Amino acid sequence: MTVETTELLKEPFITNDTVIFGLLMVCLGLIFHTSNKKTGFWYFFYKIVPALFMAYMLPAVLTTFGIIAPEWEIKTETGEIIKHSSNIYYVASRYLLPAALVLMTLSLDLKSVFNLGPKALIMFFTGTIGIIIGGPIAILIVSAIYPEAVSGAGPNAVWRGLSTLAGSWIGGGANQTAMLEIYKYNPRLYGGMVFVDIVVANIWMALLLIGIGKSDKIDKWLKADTSAIEALKKKVTEFSESVERIPTTSDYIIMGAIAFGAVGFSHFLSGYLAPFFKNIVMKLESETLKNSLTFLGSNFFWMISISTLIAIILSFTKARNFEGAGASKIGSVFIYILVASIGMKMDLTMIFENKGLIFIGIIWMFIHAVLLIAVAKLIRAPYFFLAVGSQANVGGAASAPIVASAFHPSLATVGVLLAVVGYAVGTVGAIFCAELMRIVSGG
Repeated sequence: MTVETTELLKEPFITNDTVIFGLLMVCLGLIFHTSNKKTGFWYFFYKIVPALFMAYMLPAVLTTFGIIAPEWEIKTETGEIIKHSSNIYYVASRYLLPAALVLMTLSLDLKSVFNLGPKALIMFFTGTIGIIIGGPIAILIVSAIYPEAVSGAGPNAVWRGLSTLAGSWIGGGANQTAMLEIYKYNPRLYGGMVFVDIVVANIWMALLLIGIGKSDKIDKWLKADTSAIEALKKKVTEFSESVERIPTTSDYIIMGAIAFGAVGFSHFLSGYLAPFFKNIVMKLESETLKNSLTFLGSNFFWMISISTLIAIILSFTKARNFEGAGASKIGSVFIYILVASIGMKMDLTMIFENKGLIFIGIIWMFIHAVLLIAVAKLIRAPYFFLAVGSQANVGGAASAPIVASAFHPSLATVGVLLAVVGYAVGTVGAIFCAELMRIVSGG
């Protein structure tokens, strides 16, 4: 069971966000420089390890060695503890992510996305079921080996804390908060669950990114039909080549206006829509319905949804011709910055702390993965659907587009659309999972 610790979060060597951002960009520059080598060690290295994975891992190494950190604490002479944090992830996820989605979606062929068929949704809901049944099964396994890890009673019951993981891994942050409210887990122990969320979810994302580099072999083993995906990629590529031109300063300014204008508008509207719907949801009499719709009060949900909707509308206009000036390439740059900012949130030594809870999380995610692989094999679904369906559950709207765009920039929207479905079903699925965990825990 997680216990509260009074140990301060160690202050990193570099605390200035400007310096940290510069360091992250140097890491990305080194990765792209070495990944473009056509011979030698780096050529063979990137045949095994994708550049996107390294963009995630290098910042994680810097955090592990205490050079940078997402947050830290300082104790003053009077004994007051002051918390500090880096704003880089916030900026990347709130500004650069929606801008990237707009730029990557401009050339979207919506009809071709629908032609991908039902397998994307099947794999998404398979991932959801994997999370729902994975929690109680993990508790049963760990209770037989390490019963202390699943102990606790009342507000301290571990199953109550794990319910917040279910909310996060099916929907997102809003669903996770809803589960904390529903099952009244001890807030003083909640940090341990957030810790497990960060460690296990990031390990799984890293494995998915590695798999992308071997997607052809995986698809061959799955006997997957990738024709619809390849047709979409080919169509977008052909369109991009047909409108390709040498971009001018004017092109860059207009693309910036489109992208960040959409970001600004989505932030503006979300500032009204989130509190409006939150007020409506809070007035509902049914507690179950109230908690199921908590995501409607999330600014992030509305911000991502609105910016994506704007981009889809623009894809039917002449704005889509900016793909020829490199719109999706600029969007990819933003995505890589987001990946690096996610990487800096991961301290690799955390894997060896809270071993009991980490063990539960790893078994839980393993069940999720096995079920996805089994169903993908059964319906011959491509690895793309497996990876994006999983990440739309576990990572949500911040991570699903990253995994999707790694296959091709035009596919980022698929990740967003599935993540939005995750928000909608997150709390209901998590409640079902929590009740199963309560039963197997004897709570």
